[in-house]
Amino acid sequence: MGAGRVFAYGAAAGLIGDLLLGDPRRGHPVAAFGRAAGAVERVLWRDHRGWGALHTAVCAGGAVALGSVAARAVRPSAVASVALTAAATWAVVGGTSLAREARTIGRALEAGDVEAARARLPHLCGRDPQALDADGMARAVVESVAENTSDAVVGALVWGAVGGVPGLLGFRAVNTLDAMVGHKSARYRRYGWASARLDDLAGWPGARLTAVLAVLAGPDPRGAVRAWRADAAQHPSPNAGPVEASFAGALGVRLGGTLSYGGRVEHRPVLNTRGRAVGTHDVERAVGLSKRVTWLALGVCAGARLLMSARSSNRGK
Repeated sequence: MGAGRVFAYGAAAGLIGDLLLGDPRRGHPVAAFGRAAGAVERVLWRDHRGWGALHTAVCAGGAVALGSVAARAVRPSAVASVALTAAATWAVVGGTSLAREARTIGRALEAGDVEAARARLPHLCGRDPQALDADGMARAVVESVAENTSDAVVGALVWGAVGGVPGLLGFRAVNTLDAMVGHKSARYRRYGWASARLDDLAGWPGARLTAVLAVLAGPDPRGAVRAWRADAAQHPSPNAGPVEASFAGALGVRLGGTLSYGGRVEHRPVLNTRGRAVGTHDVERAVGLSKRVTWLALGVCAGARLLMSARSSNRGK
């Protein structure tokens, strides 16, 4: 069985596994990686970019190396290769947990239980829930669903198509490192610089694919394209900008504006200025769009991997 079919079958099985099982409550591989990365940080931390780059290289490189060793060990067996790809895909994607958390908050908001929604919001994003009313929390959820569709699903599939199991594990390692040390706090401004920049680079193709698929899968393709072109570049994140703008245009809502993270207020540009304010019912609409984008991304990435494999086989003849 060729590498293209291994990835296509394994990635599909992994996404189905995520759909049926979601993330494990205990012993999640990403959590184990986070603990290992934390241990490396305790040894290496210095307020210096070079030491932070070493931390990134050790942790991300270790994940890629582990994936390479595992893939090489099962290569003689097509069944084992598919199973390993499925397990890696299930371990690194998080679409079902993303949808579950978003819907939990959405149901609380629809029921008028703002305090329950505030208590749950930190499970989904880093916003300060006490600074948000019901509509503000709904907007935070929609933005998080958009961004994490790229970070937690599509980006992983893109790198899985490019690099197989090492690509899947490497992307999730980089994304996790950015979440751990890539923010601009006093401790991590220098030490986390390399992780943040590498995450921007690794997330670039997945973010653009997510934005394109949101255009194709959303209820307002023209609005998605218009918002992407007009507003994405104003976002402080080079990858969240296209994704959130295309989701905003596709759903016909306004995203961005004033945000609060741990008492720090940010004033971000509004995405899709022609849209209306986000309402609680838009949470379910965003989740539905995220799911459609996920399955389209699987088709695109599996198809691309099959095409690359076929071309490689033809060159070898």
